[in-house]
Order: sequence, then C-alpha cells, then structure tokens
Amino acid sequence: MTTLTDVLDQWAAGIAAHDPKAVAELFTEDAIFQGLHPYGVGRDAVAAYYDSQPLGLTAKYDVLETRQLAAGLTLGYLSVDFSFTDRPTITVNLSILLQDGLIAHYQVSRL
Repeated sequence: MTTLTDVLDQWAAGIAAHDPKAVAELFTEDAIFQGLHPYGVGRDAVAAYYDSQPLGLTAKYDVLETRQLAAGLTLGYLSVDFSFTDRPTITVNLSILLQDGLIAHYQVSRL
C-alpha cells in the first residue's frame, strides 16, 4: 500500500530533479490541480505547471493532519516550503486527496 509520505517524497524528488513527467505520474489521469496559477485537470496540466517552474526549485513538506476517509482514500493537509535559488522561500498550505496511491486533488493556499 502506498502511503501519503511515499507519494510526497516522490513528488518532492521529482520537483528537485525538475522532472515534470515524473511528478505528473503521481497524479490520477483526471486529477484536479490548483497550484499558485489557474487550476488545471489531468496529468498534462500537472506536467505543464511543473515544467514552468524554475530549475533549482525544491519542496520541503510537513504533514499537519491526515484522515483515512475510506479504503484507498486519504486526505492530507500539509505545510510546504518551496525554495528557489534566486528568491525567498514561499510557504503554502497544501491539501491533497490520495486515491489508490495517486493524487486525485491538489489545492495550494498561500499564507
């Protein structure tokens, strides 16, 4: 069984490696994705979003809350620091819904 932290560790590694396709593979094919730009749906939207991010971007997360909503359905609420090579770190809140080991919903709120 894939856990929330397993997926998040892969997500953070894909961001650090600037590998948008690897990040997108962690999402369901119809995932709803809301980063700091207008929302998108699906893996192509996720890949495009992360492809537009600068080289050297990293994500450090802290899981604040989790809820097992049903079998194969986990809700996570996190604090994430996105660090850049050329500007200050941005701290956001992130809610994700993990469905059968993949991210089905991703919602960022800037503090």
